[in-house]
Amino acid sequence: MQRRQFLKTLAAGAVSAAAGRVVAADAKVAAAQLARKLPRWRGFNLLEKFILTRENKPFVEDDFRWMVQWGFDFVRLPMDYRCWTDAEDPEKLDEKTLAEIDEVLEFGGKHGVHVNLNLHRAPGYTVAKPPEKLNLWTDEEAQRQFDFQWSRFARRYRGIPSSRLSFDLVNEPAQTTAAAYAKVVRRVVAAIRREDPDRLIVADGLRWGRDPMLELADLGIAQSTRGYDPFPLTHYQASWANGHRFAKPTWPLKQGEKVFDRDWLYRDRIEPWKKLAAKGVGVHVGEWGVYNKTPHDVALGWMADLLPLWQEAGWGWALWNLRGSFGILDSGRQDVDYEDFHGHKLDRKMLELLRRF
Repeated sequence: MQRRQFLKTLAAGAVSAAAGRVVAADAKVAAAQLARKLPRWRGFNLLEKFILTRENKPFVEDDFRWMVQWGFDFVRLPMDYRCWTDAEDPEKLDEKTLAEIDEVLEFGGKHGVHVNLNLHRAPGYTVAKPPEKLNLWTDEEAQRQFDFQWSRFARRYRGIPSSRLSFDLVNEPAQTTAAAYAKVVRRVVAAIRREDPDRLIVADGLRWGRDPMLELADLGIAQSTRGYDPFPLTHYQASWANGHRFAKPTWPLKQGEKVFDRDWLYRDRIEPWKKLAAKGVGVHVGEWGVYNKTPHDVALGWMADLLPLWQEAGWGWALWNLRGSFGILDSGRQDVDYEDFHGHKLDRKMLELLRRF
C-alpha cells in the first residue's frame, strides 16, 4: 500500500472486524480526554527496532494476529532513533525504515491494536549502552534533535486517531531532576502539538519510570509506570543489571527483616501512582515482566499478585516482551513445559494468567 493511501485509510478509521476487541474511544474524542483516563489497553512490547546494532527489522504481522486471538489490544514499540537517523546529519531520515513503522501502524489498524511509539534511545538519552554523546537534560542541541524527531512523527501521522496511536516520549528518564525532565517534556509536547494538536502523548515516570511526575499533571498527557519491583526477583541473573549479585528469589521475597509481598506492592508501586491518577492523569504500565532465570513458579506467583492490583486500579500494561527472555514465546526458560505454537515455544501457563487480568 502506498504511504499516502495508507495514511488516508488510517485517518478514516477503517478497521477490520477484529476492531471490536479494541478498548478504544471514538476517534473524535480529544487526546486530552483520553489522557485523563486511558483505556485499559493490554499487550506487549515488540523489539524489532529496539537496538540498532542487533535489530532494525520489519515488524511481524503474525504478532498482531496472535495477540488479538488471545484477547490483547496494545503494542508498545521501544525504538532506537538511530535506526532511521543518519549518523552524520540528525535531520536526514531514512524513508525505508520509516515506511516499516508506517507498516506496523497499518497492522495495528487492520487488527484493532493500539500502537504506542516510544523512543527507547532518544537524542541525548538512553538506558542502554553505549551512552549518548549529548545530554538531553542539559544540552540545547539534544533537545532540538529530540523535538525534531517527535515533530516529524507528529506531522507524518497527523489525522490518525489517538484511540489508535500514541507517542511515549522517552524511555525511563533518570539521572536528572524532576524540574529538568519536566522542562524537556513541556518543550517537546509543544513541538508535537504544533504539528498534531490532538495526539495522545505519554511521559514515562522519573527514576527509570518508577516515580510519578506530579510536575506534569497539568499538561494534558498520560504517564507510564513500570512493573519491575522487587528488582532482585525480576532481574535475577540478568547480566545487564548485575543480576548475579542477587540471591535466588522466592515470592514473597524476604531480605533480612523486610518482606516484599502483595501488600508491599500496593503501598510502594500502586498508591503513589493512584495519587497521580486522582489528579486526572491516565496511567499505563509501559513495561513489566520477569527475566527467564527466575524460577517459573516464583515469576507466576509474583504476577498473580501484581496483575489484580493493576486491574483494580483500571490500568493497562505491556509485558516486556512478546518473543524473548521475558515473554510468553521463546523465552528460553529451563523450567517450563512449552507448547508448540506455529513453530514457536509457547508458555501456556503465563499466557493464561495474563488473559485473566
